[in-house]
Amino acid sequence: PNSPFLSPPANAYTMFLKVHRSRDTGDVVAVCDRELLNTTVHHEKITIIISDSFYGNTPATEDEVKTALKNAGNINIIGERSVRVAIDMGLITKSECMMIGKVPHAQIYQL
Repeated sequence: PNSPFLSPPANAYTMFLKVHRSRDTGDVVAVCDRELLNTTVHHEKITIIISDSFYGNTPATEDEVKTALKNAGNINIIGERSVRVAIDMGLITKSECMMIGKVPHAQIYQL
């Protein structure tokens, strides 16, 4: 049943989301796939630590991520689901993403 008073099922929270507030450069929205939080990914000389201090510890649904991305000044996303949301919204294309090992990653800056 769809009711505004019911929370989404636990398995709907497939990503983590954190908004870093900044008056100077615009808000930075950080999103990662749930299973990547607190892991490290590598590719050649690139290492990314996917920490909860940057990506947050707030579980988010796809709709919550879309709302945050719509209002973002800058975006940092990592993981197949997270990147797919941005692609589906038309914010980036697949070719604009970089692969860190087998993990897609993108940064989007509003200039």
